[in-house]
Amino acid sequence: MNKLSIQKRATILGLMVEGTSIRSISRITGASKNTIVKLMADAGSAFLDYQDRILRNLPCTRIQCDEIWSFVYAKAKNAPALMKAAGEAGDVWTWTAICADTKLIPCWHVGTRDADAAQAFMTDLAARLANRVQLTTDGHRAYLQAVEDVFGADIDYGVLIKIYGAPDGRDNDRRYSPAECTGVLKQVVTGAPDMAHLSTSFVERQNLTMRMSIRRFTRLTNAFSKKLENHVYAIAIYMMHYNFVRIHKTLRVTPAMAAGVTPSLLSLEDMVKIIDEHQARKISN
Repeated sequence: MNKLSIQKRATILGLMVEGTSIRSISRITGASKNTIVKLMADAGSAFLDYQDRILRNLPCTRIQCDEIWSFVYAKAKNAPALMKAAGEAGDVWTWTAICADTKLIPCWHVGTRDADAAQAFMTDLAARLANRVQLTTDGHRAYLQAVEDVFGADIDYGVLIKIYGAPDGRDNDRRYSPAECTGVLKQVVTGAPDMAHLSTSFVERQNLTMRMSIRRFTRLTNAFSKKLENHVYAIAIYMMHYNFVRIHKTLRVTPAMAAGVTPSLLSLEDMVKIIDEHQARKISN
């Protein structure tokens, strides 16, 4: 892997975060598929470590959370029983949090959509915040107990529940799109959240960006992840690019800069250098 130049590895990472498949990247760059997969693993591991260390003591005040569905190896109904039981195949949910002001993604969690996953996700989120926040989630019940267990009363928490209505005679056309939203219900759970900012719009839009930018989230194709480990690596690469490299069109800086995590813009070449530094630390240890 080190035989590839910094520029070529930067190009490969840039193609990954633009939703290009591994085979397409191989055709464009001339790098072998195995080399690209190895770079993805090295990059994913390095960026998981980097963001875990850097995204701490964050000044966020308003957080929105949601989950996005995908699958690994096969959909749940088609997954082999043993692989499904081991968590190596079937439905995979990515829990995401976003700061409504800086658009920073402070943490995410890849796993199931049950209470244990919600607990792990909220525990990780709480450990990264510097102060009391206002939190908004949807009506998924797993959030309620997890937020209470992790934050207690030290949070302003509300849920936003969307109400959908199925159009007459169009039930069969709604398989891959939600029915029309006919209203929303806002509920205070803990503390005194500002009802004007009780929203999940930013995190839902972010999940759409993930689905468009990570090839493995594309529906109705064979681009889905075949291994859970590679799925996690692909998400870590996307998050690194989104938080530290990609300039937000509204903020005109990266989310990490807006949150004061980094003073300047990182480049794709900087991402490669972080990989090399991570590899050097592993060798020295």
